[in-house]
Amino acid sequence: MNIQDIPAITIGSVTLGPGILLALAAGVVLLPILALFLGSMRAARIRAQMMEDTLRRDEAAEARLAELLKAQAEMQGRLATMAEVFGSRQAELNQSISQRLDGMTHRLGTTITEQTKSTHDNLRTLQERLAVIDAAQNNIQSLAKDVVGLQAILSNKQTRGAFGQSRMETIVADGLPMGAYEFQTTLSNGSRPDCTIRMPNNSPPLVVDAKFPLEAWNAIRDGETPEHKKIASQQFRRDIEVHIKDIADKYLLPGETQEMAFLFVPSESIFAEIHENFEGVVQKAHRQRVVIVSPSLLMLSIQVIQAVLKDQRMREQAHLIQGEVIRLMEDLSRLDDRTRKLQSHFLAAQKDVEQIITSSDKLAKRGAKIEAMEFEVPGGAADAGDGASRAVESRTGLLKLRVVDED
Repeated sequence: MNIQDIPAITIGSVTLGPGILLALAAGVVLLPILALFLGSMRAARIRAQMMEDTLRRDEAAEARLAELLKAQAEMQGRLATMAEVFGSRQAELNQSISQRLDGMTHRLGTTITEQTKSTHDNLRTLQERLAVIDAAQNNIQSLAKDVVGLQAILSNKQTRGAFGQSRMETIVADGLPMGAYEFQTTLSNGSRPDCTIRMPNNSPPLVVDAKFPLEAWNAIRDGETPEHKKIASQQFRRDIEVHIKDIADKYLLPGETQEMAFLFVPSESIFAEIHENFEGVVQKAHRQRVVIVSPSLLMLSIQVIQAVLKDQRMREQAHLIQGEVIRLMEDLSRLDDRTRKLQSHFLAAQKDVEQIITSSDKLAKRGAKIEAMEFEVPGGAADAGDGASRAVESRTGLLKLRVVDED
């Protein structure tokens, strides 16, 4: 079939000739072949890429496997090292534990021995204390007997008065010097107080009475019913008021004794009960210038009187103290003069020391100048120097001192 025999085709305004149509037909036939070729080429590239990727993955896997094998070898070496270290540490630990167990056993034995010794010492001390307690119990029994005897003494009025007076005299004698008090002195009206205390500045003495109505007080304490206690309280109030009136009438003498007197109560508990339950008696005693005192208050009053007496003695000795102060000031003036003279000597010595330091500095400077001079061994290059130099031999004859004349 000839190409000219192929009819022409007209599409719109475009006319397709036989050659164009043949080319289009060839293109249509070759297009699937070309597409199949391109697909096979692309598949080949994909397979090559996949093979390359597979090779790279295999290489990476081999590298990782090598690294894993290397890490496993290192791990095995480390495990072996750790096993050796753990073995040595375990041996050291076993040895340390053995030593500590031995030390602990020794300490436990020592502690048990010390505890046994301490227990024996404590038992011995306990026995000694039990012996002391037995002795104290014997003392308590003897004290109980003494209390019974004291109760017997207090049951007698005259003996009880002597007991109160004895306690008062002990307090006064312990607190005041000899000559500052008197016992059982006779006043101008013929009465004899238990104690008179001399006051400073030629003041009248202070009277202290140690008598106390103890029978009525014991009746109050021994009363079984409120009526008995009330009756005993009324009796005690009357007795103590009578006693206060007797003190005020007998011992408060104008110009001969102080304007007040002390009624000594030989018990702190009785003193507290009086101030708590018999306030009217206390107020009446104050109005009659009689002060009820307990042992502690009497002791405090004695201490105050002692301080006043001491102050009076110091005032009496004031001129002696003043003379001593004047002589002390004279000694102080002489000490000041001698100190100033010593200071002048120190200043002169300091000046001499400064001059010595100046001379020492000059000597040091001259020594430095001498040290700066040049020394040389004889026979050396210095022998060939200029004629203006002079060689001075040293005492040893080995060194020469070269002195250069300066214009």
